[in-house]
Parts: sequence; structure tokens; C-alpha cells
Amino acid sequence: MTLTLDPSKALPKQGPAPKAKPRGGALDPFFEALCAASATALLAALCGVLVSLAIGGWPAFHKFGLHFFTISSWNPVTEVYGAAGPIVGTLITSFLALLFSLPVAFGVAVFLVEFCPSVLRRPIGTAVELLAGIPSIVYGMWGLFVLAPWFALHVQVPLLLLAPPGSLLEKLTSGIPNGANILTASLILAIMILPFMAAVLRDLFLTIPAQVRESAYGLGGNTVEVILSVSLPYIKRSAVGAIMLGLGRALGETMAVTFIIGNSHAFPKNLFDSGSTIASTIANEFNEATTEMHTSALIALGLVLFMITFAVLAIARTLLGRPKVV
Repeated sequence: MTLTLDPSKALPKQGPAPKAKPRGGALDPFFEALCAASATALLAALCGVLVSLAIGGWPAFHKFGLHFFTISSWNPVTEVYGAAGPIVGTLITSFLALLFSLPVAFGVAVFLVEFCPSVLRRPIGTAVELLAGIPSIVYGMWGLFVLAPWFALHVQVPLLLLAPPGSLLEKLTSGIPNGANILTASLILAIMILPFMAAVLRDLFLTIPAQVRESAYGLGGNTVEVILSVSLPYIKRSAVGAIMLGLGRALGETMAVTFIIGNSHAFPKNLFDSGSTIASTIANEFNEATTEMHTSALIALGLVLFMITFAVLAIARTLLGRPKVV
């Protein structure tokens, strides 16, 4: 028996089923345009700030040239301005703050991840995060009324009395024993950036898979060996980026440093000498700048600080954005 298929009775061909439009799909182009406009506006604002600083600081750059970066004379009476003192003060205080705070921040992060009891881990972690949110002027007032008098009485004066005349110790500890100097400003900055770096390092340690650390312990490694040989290499790039973000905050700090650094435009001869930073110089003198050149010099300082901070943050973002090789 032979079966024949009547072509007239064959099933009609069906095309692909129409895709159902997602709910609210008509708004996608508008949302995409809004996001693009937001990103463009942010970039335009950044470029606008850069161009405004460059235009405002051009008279100072044009008049002093490279001497603006190499001399420390800052005299509004004679209209001579040099940014070397504030630039050096900014770099010294920021790097000293990083040097003081990094070991403590690393210790806090390791304690919270490795040694802290589970009952106390969350409260201590929350307290660290809250410390990072304290306004900088509070740190500055504490430094002015508490840290500076204590430092002058218990550190500077004893060292001045113990230093033999003409010795290296006398040169290192010379200065007015009032507690307002480069070292105390660096300590204030270290206290300010410490909670931020500790919180970020703790979060980085928590991103390490448990099996990686457990494998190291299973091979007989102790806590120090696991941290130094396994945990740190695993988060090395991201940790460096987090540290540089902390350095970026120290570079731009204003009020806390202004309270306690002494505000001297000369090169600091030692850590107990008064100094200034770019941010503190702008904060102290911008309202009092009455001449065009004085205002231009302060705006030029702002451009220098912008470029230093931008370079630090760009390096940090580069390190944070690189893929991790396992």
C-alpha cells in the first residue's frame, strides 16, 4: 500500500515566532541617551575645571616660567611667587602619612579577617568605616588643641633639651616647639586615611576564596606564611591601587593640615619645622588675594594639585582595572 501526500493539504510554512517586546522596552533608547549625557556632562565638567585652572593660572606661569616650580619665595608685596615650598610640603606630608598609616591599616585588616572573633568582627568593622566618615575639620581641631600641645611638651621640648649644640640631632629637631610642624601634620593625615585604607584592605582580603587559604593551611603553612605567600600576592595589584587612593586623599586634604602645619612657605629644613601644602596655601590666602598676579598664582597652585592628584588616581585606577592572573 502506497501513501501519497496531497500538496494542497500540506501544512503551511510558518516563519519564526515574533519576539515578545520586553516590558518598558520603549524607554531603553531614552535611558541609554540619559546615561550617555550624564557621562558626557561629567567629562565636560572635568575638562572645564582643567581649562579654567589653566586659563586662570596662565599669568603666573607666563611671568615666572619654570621658576614657579623651583623657588620658595612667596611674597605678595613684591609680587614674587614660587610654589616649590607648598609642593614639597604636600609631597612630604602625604608620603609620611602613608608611611605611618599603611602598617597600622594592614594590621587592622589582617586582624579583622584572620584573628578577630566573629562576635566582634562586624562591630569593629563598622567602627572603622565610621571613622573614615569623620569630617576633616574635626581632625584638625583635635590636632590643634590636643595633639600639637602634647607633641610640643612631650616630644619637641625633650629632644631640644637633649640635643648637644651643633649636633645632627639639634639640626633635626630645631624649630619653635609649638607642635605645629610637618611631622604633626603628617600624623593627622595618617589618622585620617588609616580607616579608609583599613576598610578597603579588609574587603580585599575577604575577596580571597576560602579554598585558596584553606589549601595553604592544609599544606602546613602558618598564619604569617599564608598571609605573606598566598593572601598578599592574590590581592597585590588591587591593594596597591587602594593604597594610592588613600594617598590621593592625603594629597588634597585642606582644613586639617591648615590647622596644624604652621603655614610657612619656606622649604622645611627638618620634620619639626613649619611648612605648608598647596591646599593649605589656597585656603589661607584666596580670600585675601587682591591683585591679579596673587590670584593667578593661587589658581596655578590649584592646577598643580589637580595634576598631581589626577596622576595618582589614574595610576590607582590602572592598577585596579588590570585583570588578575591566577
